[in-house]
Amino acid sequence: MTGYIVFAHGSSVEPANEAVRVTAQRAARRAGWEKFAAAFLGGGAPDLFAAVEQLAADGASRIVVVPYFLTLGLHLERDLPALIDEARRARPDVEIDLAPPLDGHPALIEALVDRSKQRLCRAR
Repeated sequence: MTGYIVFAHGSSVEPANEAVRVTAQRAARRAGWEKFAAAFLGGGAPDLFAAVEQLAADGASRIVVVPYFLTLGLHLERDLPALIDEARRARPDVEIDLAPPLDGHPALIEALVDRSKQRLCRAR
């Protein structure tokens, strides 16, 4: 069985972390993911390793980590691969794959255009 982890930066502002959890839940519902978790680099719980352990304990033999990052920066080039390598060493019985970041996905253009048509406040 495949489990999915939506992996985000994390924040000291807990409502921001909860928004990521809600996004993961909505993605799971839409995609039909039976096993999923949100995980955070820092500032939120669980971290990646705890999420991997949770999904493996729940029967996942494969995990796809889906970065909830817009661009390929240091966290995705350095930090996340190191965390995944560590999780692979700790759980050799679980195949752990990494999906690409959101950057370059055509839906981002649509989201940007859509947001440009909405105003929260007027610039002066």
